[in-house]
Amino acid sequence: MNAPTQQPTAQPTSEEAANLARRVGEAMYAADAASKDTMGIALIRCEPGRAVMQMPVRALHLNGHKICHGGFIFTLADSTFAFACNSRNHNTVASGCSIEFLRPGHEGDVLTAEGVEQSQSGRHGIYDIRVTNQHGQLVALFRGKSTQIAGHVVPTDRDV
Repeated sequence: MNAPTQQPTAQPTSEEAANLARRVGEAMYAADAASKDTMGIALIRCEPGRAVMQMPVRALHLNGHKICHGGFIFTLADSTFAFACNSRNHNTVASGCSIEFLRPGHEGDVLTAEGVEQSQSGRHGIYDIRVTNQHGQLVALFRGKSTQIAGHVVPTDRDV
């Protein structure tokens, strides 16, 4: 008797992938108290392999030099990385990251982080996040390495 052949998994259309990424972003953002409630970070877009988030620099973000604390800029970039690398609905975590601070953020600035997938191979990915201010000036560059773990952000047919 011949073993049953496994049918290849259909790849989602670009519209299906975009809708899934949007749903993943909405689900993650709803559960992300650190980014949303504590930091005041807003999710602007979540697309396959990409994400954009914004954070207004408030007085609570300032360090002793009266500039935005690097940890807050890092958190904005790290959150954007998380949304970008989970956008295809595979639970994904950081395995490493680095950041370069290039310009200070000041109270009243609006920082925008845009994360873009550079490489995805098996369970591992590399993502670059550019953080700019409202004038388009580069504030920081962040690179994150990701690893997929078991599960999905939003339920799939396979999870039922």
